[in-house]
Amino acid sequence: MTAGERPNVLVYFTDQQRWDTVGAYGSPMDITPRLDEAASSGTVIEHAISSQPVCAPTRGCLQTGQHATTHGVMRNSDALTQYDHCIARVFAEAGYETGYVGKWHLANHGLEPVPADERAGYNDFWRVADVLEFSSHPYEGVVYDGDDEPVSFEGYRVDALTDMAIEFIERDREDPFFLVLSHLEPHHQNDMERYVPPEGYEYRHRSPWVPPDLRDVPGDWYEELPAYYGICERLDECYGRLLDVLAAEGELENTIVLFVSDHGSHFRTRNREYKRSCHESSVRVPAVLRGPGFEGGNRIEEPVSLIDLPPTLLDAAGLGAPDEMEGRSVRPLLGEPGADDWKDDVFIQLISGAEVGRALRTPRWKYGVHAPEASPNDDPQPDTYEERYLYDLHRDPYEQTNLIARHAYRDRAATLRTRLRERIETVEAQDVEITPRTAYP
Repeated sequence: MTAGERPNVLVYFTDQQRWDTVGAYGSPMDITPRLDEAASSGTVIEHAISSQPVCAPTRGCLQTGQHATTHGVMRNSDALTQYDHCIARVFAEAGYETGYVGKWHLANHGLEPVPADERAGYNDFWRVADVLEFSSHPYEGVVYDGDDEPVSFEGYRVDALTDMAIEFIERDREDPFFLVLSHLEPHHQNDMERYVPPEGYEYRHRSPWVPPDLRDVPGDWYEELPAYYGICERLDECYGRLLDVLAAEGELENTIVLFVSDHGSHFRTRNREYKRSCHESSVRVPAVLRGPGFEGGNRIEEPVSLIDLPPTLLDAAGLGAPDEMEGRSVRPLLGEPGADDWKDDVFIQLISGAEVGRALRTPRWKYGVHAPEASPNDDPQPDTYEERYLYDLHRDPYEQTNLIARHAYRDRAATLRTRLRERIETVEAQDVEITPRTAYP
């Protein structure tokens, strides 16, 4: 496969978007018609799981194909420092034009431009703010170009960033491209402490569908869901705009498009944050692939970690993933060789001010532990944990009944405890102790 025959690759990356906002995952809201259409002819990853449900660490996972404790961005204050095996560097070395638009959150430079040597291989097009939530508001702001010059925008932020991505797509080129469009939305605007949709969109959803995990639970979902859904609706419209531009450029059928988010939102029902827990509302996200290699209306039912997506995109483009990547391509799950040894769980790390914990997400079970005395800054990898929860996702998909203290499930918990210790030892090179819950009724 020559460089000229290789497909383009576009990543449409949202922030803090639950999987159940999308019709292809069962949402009754009808706010994602363009993504639903792509899902019907492409590939849906039914159980896409964030490997660290905090903004910067997950972004590191998607750039490196590694867990947070491996790539080093374990907290929002950490910076990515190893770039050789990052996904854009691999594409660039294979002759791709590479571009990035939007939120970076991997350089720890605050409101300053990200230096050229810290851009992880995005060499050809750069319209980026390191912390977009502080350099902009929903209707105005600043990003920086490849020469560190400010690029101001007015109008709704999702629209403005999409316009910048279109600018890159419409450029004359001889080589294929790899582009990441990284939105801040539907993340809340930090200094406003609320979700801000386009004007008028909130009122379209004044009687929203309320996911079962939020119903009758204290949190801010009652006030925020209409605005949140309005933002997701506009994100879908801009996703559709990109597909239309690709079609007009004659590139749609030669472009792999991945729609994915970094983590979800539980609207402060599980802790005082919007995420930063290992519950499905925090870690399960939409992930839809369309384009070459993903046609046919497929649904991957096996649990897939976000660290599996970089090697998947490289594989689909005919490129090998670096050995440093800990994830693996999902393409064997679409009928190619190699599916027989697919792991049947996702390992989740949680290092945040809300909790230091670890969890396993299998097709049926969610098993989680925490270290209540550990500090995310001083002790991000403790050697002792306590059991915290066990959920049967087949019977209780919204995790409303914690089974960890029930006598009938102590053998199940013991099995998962052993598996989790093994995963921690494999990924973190650490032999940990997990104190079992002993107060069985």
